[in-house]
Amino acid sequence: MKFYIMPVALLLLACNSETKEVQKESAILVKTEQVANTSIKTDIAISGSVEGSSTVRLGFMVGGKIKSINTKEGQNVSKGQLIASLDPSNYVIAKQLSDVQVNATADEYNRLKQLRTRGSVSESDFSKVSFSLEEAQLQQKLQAKNVEDTKLYSPISGVMLSKQTEVGEIVGVGTPLFVLSSIQKVLVSAFIPESELQHIRIGQVAHIYIGALDKTFEGKVSEVGAVADPATRAFTVKITVENKGLHIRPGMIAEVKLNNNQSKESILLPSSCIGNDANSQSYVYVVDKTSGKAFKRNVSLGKIVNNKIEIVAGLSLGETVVTSGQTKLSDGSLITLSK
Repeated sequence: MKFYIMPVALLLLACNSETKEVQKESAILVKTEQVANTSIKTDIAISGSVEGSSTVRLGFMVGGKIKSINTKEGQNVSKGQLIASLDPSNYVIAKQLSDVQVNATADEYNRLKQLRTRGSVSESDFSKVSFSLEEAQLQQKLQAKNVEDTKLYSPISGVMLSKQTEVGEIVGVGTPLFVLSSIQKVLVSAFIPESELQHIRIGQVAHIYIGALDKTFEGKVSEVGAVADPATRAFTVKITVENKGLHIRPGMIAEVKLNNNQSKESILLPSSCIGNDANSQSYVYVVDKTSGKAFKRNVSLGKIVNNKIEIVAGLSLGETVVTSGQTKLSDGSLITLSK
């Protein structure tokens, strides 16, 4: 019996050794990192939109037919530049009629004035002609102003945002036809949560990233809303930015970062070690040192800090996470650590 037992024992020992060798060879080589807290600044990040430092809506003081338009949307406009004009024909005729009326009344006034010195005209008649002359002169000034008002000039330097009319169109008095915005300086308007308002002050420096220009600008908080929006409970914040070169245009989307001079302890991991499943759930592989295996763990992500991602839920301090080689892993994969 001993003669047969010994070979079987040796065979089992050899098989066990071979199995361990296969398991060792099938283990996936990975790099790991121990989960620890990192102190990060809790900057306030909000989205906003750009608007001009001052925006005016322009229309004519008189009605009529558009004769000419001298600017296009998106063009820069100088203060005092002619934007558009109306056909002045009717107003010119009215001005000429008022000129005739003034001349006729002035002649009558001069004639009665001479008679008055001789005592040949009553004070009542002379007063009437005096009032008639004054009325005619005021009417003349009004008609002259109407002729001038057929031309529309820009009250500011800026950019033409909108044109709501075309040549030949009949327009009414005061109808907004052009929107003009000054952009030497621009305002970034954003909403800040009620809980963060205590960290905002006038003059505070802000960093503004404009995606359309792929550039970051520096600005300062110039306005803080006094009343919260009833629906969102957020306050309006406006940040003034110098617009050298006039590259920033109204309507652009801006990402605003404000430093609130506070910090917090958070878990940060390299973005390369975080995966996403078919349901867009983020996960990492956590090492079980006892079994030498890596197991998938769902995590919740926060903001990006210095090319790393904040983990707000799913991990505990002291755990070990796979940071390299995780693309070859599946839940429960056997691993070996890279030296």
